[in-house]
Amino acid sequence: MYTLYYSPGTASMVVHLALLEIGAPHELKLVDFDRDAQRDPGYLELNPRGVVPTLVIDGRPRCESAALLAMLAERHPEAKLIPPPGTPEREAWQQWVVYLSNTLMSTYRLWFYPAELGAEEHTPEVRAALRKKIEDVWDLLDAQLERHGPYLLGAAFSGADLLLTMLMRWSRNMPRPATEWPALKRLADLVRARPSWKKLYELEGLTEW
Repeated sequence: MYTLYYSPGTASMVVHLALLEIGAPHELKLVDFDRDAQRDPGYLELNPRGVVPTLVIDGRPRCESAALLAMLAERHPEAKLIPPPGTPEREAWQQWVVYLSNTLMSTYRLWFYPAELGAEEHTPEVRAALRKKIEDVWDLLDAQLERHGPYLLGAAFSGADLLLTMLMRWSRNMPRPATEWPALKRLADLVRARPSWKKLYELEGLTEW
């Protein structure tokens, strides 16, 4: 049994999707940001940063969404969310998951939270720079998918595609959403058609793409 501390549509989304893909028994615990539940002392004992997700595995709290995706994928190889060890596909999976975490996730943090750059709001110059950094990633990924897709690893779906689609969703209100890149939209459409995506929307009460 796993226990996932989550907030709808946040970085916990990819972990929730992975649990649904695997079909493993799990319990969901909402961390209500509107009530500052992420700062509750009890939650901070599990996750000292006061963020989501936190996944309790065999009684041990673990954090960082990309790492949790890898942990679940490795613990449940039958779900085929990660290729077998020692294969070129496994190496490519690791490369893309680390890349997505290091580039998009860190940049989004600055995009959504200007205070982390010491300002209440971004200046036009900073906003433009952050937008360019995100869109440069879309350019690279769209070219990769156009040449070698439809998925990040080629013909086979994997957990890396769950992570990428979650991050594409976060761009939906940006000046140029990720779905304006054709190969990225094709991947997003494939992932959004999966039962796990539809079930997550039902459970988390999400409506917007």
